[in-house]
Amino acid sequence: MEVKLVARTLELIELFAQERRPMPLTELAQGLGAPMSSCLALVRTLVARGYLYEVRRRAGYYPTPKLHALCGLIQAGDPWMEHVRPQLAALRDAANETVMLGKIQDGAVLFLDVAESTHPVHYATRPGVRRPLHTSAVAKAILARLAPAERDSILVAAEYERYTDRTLVTRQALLADVERTAVRGWAENAGESVADLTGLAVALDLGGEWYALCMAGPSSRVADRRVENLRFLAEAAETIRLGRES
Repeated sequence: MEVKLVARTLELIELFAQERRPMPLTELAQGLGAPMSSCLALVRTLVARGYLYEVRRRAGYYPTPKLHALCGLIQAGDPWMEHVRPQLAALRDAANETVMLGKIQDGAVLFLDVAESTHPVHYATRPGVRRPLHTSAVAKAILARLAPAERDSILVAAEYERYTDRTLVTRQALLADVERTAVRGWAENAGESVADLTGLAVALDLGGEWYALCMAGPSSRVADRRVENLRFLAEAAETIRLGRES
């Protein structure tokens, strides 16, 4: 269950990230779908704590660098992700496709970090994005490494919404694909979430917790170069695993 005030604060941050310009109170309230009084109270609190400032009178509010500075301090305190991030960048550079590190969290796939392709047409996403279990190569790669009982407990939360004509819309179909993944050692989302988009993933055991490295992009590039791209993924996963152990 979401805490409404926390959710609204995060939505405000996301709204500024989307708009990237100062916004007056009326626009903020509209963008959040919140009453003006609630939005005013939230903005005043953030101004008082140094997270927002008024650019000039009636010209709108914008975040100060405080949030960015705190995020930098938080990231600097995560030495494992600091090790992973260069490996993601190297994997992205090798294939020139968007790559992600993800895990299963609270009934969905959570992207922990992302390195985006430089191709004009590429899969665009960002850290913190959550994706449905049944259309994710990350989920399949991880589920393939779990015992049946653990798979079942995770899939209780799955919803099998159809996105394309290739979406796996039943538990049985998903589990059959997971079994194929277990045999071959890698997972694929072949146009199941977005037509003409392919995702490839390999599982990664880090200290007893399962993660997955994933590469996604247009099928004409990712699927057609499947063998090469899977080699890039496997090499990156091994480098990360060895770095974790050292």
